Formats: sequence, C-alpha cells, structure tokens
Amino acid sequence: MGALPVLSAPLLLRSTLVELGVLVTHLLRYPTGIAQERPLPAPDGTGADGSATRLPTEGRAHPPVLLLHGFVDNRSVFDVLRRSLHRHGWRHVEALNYSPLTCDLRRAAEQLGRHVEEVCARTGHRRVDVVGHSLGGLIARYYVQRCGGDARVRTLVTLGTPHAGTRVAPLMSAHPVVRQMRPDSTVIAELALPAPRCRTRFVAFWSQQDQVMVPAATARIEHPDLWAENVRVVGVGHLALPVNATVAAGIRAALATTAADVAARGTVSVA
Repeated sequence: MGALPVLSAPLLLRSTLVELGVLVTHLLRYPTGIAQERPLPAPDGTGADGSATRLPTEGRAHPPVLLLHGFVDNRSVFDVLRRSLHRHGWRHVEALNYSPLTCDLRRAAEQLGRHVEEVCARTGHRRVDVVGHSLGGLIARYYVQRCGGDARVRTLVTLGTPHAGTRVAPLMSAHPVVRQMRPDSTVIAELALPAPRCRTRFVAFWSQQDQVMVPAATARIEHPDLWAENVRVVGVGHLALPVNATVAAGIRAALATTAADVAARGTVSVA
C-alpha cells in the first residue's frame, strides 16, 4: 500500500465547516428518527396497516437494503441516502434503530441478525444488502463474519467504520462499546481472525478528512479472507459520509454491482 496523502489545510477547514453544518442539521432532525419506522410489507401483499400491496419477486428487483446508524445516533442520519436510493429504483429500504444504551457490540450483532431474518421472511428475499455508518458498519461486519450473517448479507457497505479500531477520544472509552472500537479490543481481534469462505462482499468508504477515524486508514478493510473493496473519498468528514452526494452515488454503484460484475479486488477512488 502506498503512502497516504497529506491533509491540506484548506481541504481540512472546508470539511470541518461542512461537518459543523451537518451536525446542526442532524441535531434538528434527530427527534424524527427516535421511533422505529414501520416495517416493509409482507410477501402476501399485505402491508403493516392491512392495505394491499405487492412486492416484486426476487431476481427482478434489488434486495432489501438495511441502513444501520452509528454510535448514539438514529435512523434519521440516513434520510438523504434513503431518498437517493428510492429515486434510483430501490423500493425496499429500511433504516434500523438500536438502543443508544447498547453496551455490547456482539449483542447488537445478534439483534441485527434477528432483524435480518425477519426482513427476509417478510419480503421473500433470501439475502439483503446492508449499509452501516461508523459503529453500525462494525456491528454489521461482526454479524456477517462471526455470526454466520454471510448467508444472508449479499453486500455490506461501510461508511467511516473503524475496522482496525480507532484511537479517537480516549476519554470516551468509559463506555463499553467505545472500548470495543479501540484497536486493542477483543472485538477487533476477533474480526482479524481467519474468515474462510465468507460469502459477503464488502465495500468500505473511507476519507482522509474523517477526524473520528484515527488513523484515517482504519476505515479500510484489510483482511486476506474477505472480498473487500476500499473506496477513498476526498474532502468528506465523518458525519458527512451518509449525506454526501458522491458517496451516495458510490453506494448505489456498489449495491447495483453483482458478483459476476466484479473482476478483481482492490482500492478504488471515486473522488
């Protein structure tokens, strides 16, 4: 792997200002995402409210997409991405909430697994795609890699996820989940273990301007057994990753790509 680019002061300043704007906007929208959203319709054509609706059969539509937020966040962080996916043909997009009081990443991964099974049963699809921001990506990876979730998850897209652990904000390490995101945690060690025949494709978006990932390259996936692509974006901070138009386009491309379309692994830049 070559040397990482040096941060330029103007680019860092611009991304920081954008981060502040995203933070303010998200704080205003946060209350709208506290409650869980209504589930997708059932495969028999009956919606949650009893109204008639029909799902396209598997093979003629994109799999359901599950969106998983980061630490002390909620599903409102994905409002922009959800609209982008809907506009481009994804009919079944569901943003999940997990409790901000969650103290164990492994337990959150088990909860995600139960939800994936319920979505598959409800929609008639055998597999789903998952997009996880920050901690959400790590929870989804643990489910895929350590809980047998590769049988259910076709593609896992992560946005600013500490795959090798992050050293940011050591004072926050009093929280058990934050400790599990540290480079020396047992969770990170488990994810480094062999994962032969893992069937899920991973696409990890990372940015040199992500100041929550320390070092920035920790948001890359480096594992010899995993089918992983690392996508570097430029000038995008941690909070802006789920709302950035270029990242959204990259996510759509990743979810639209089938296994037969992918010829090789490696690092791709969409900047």
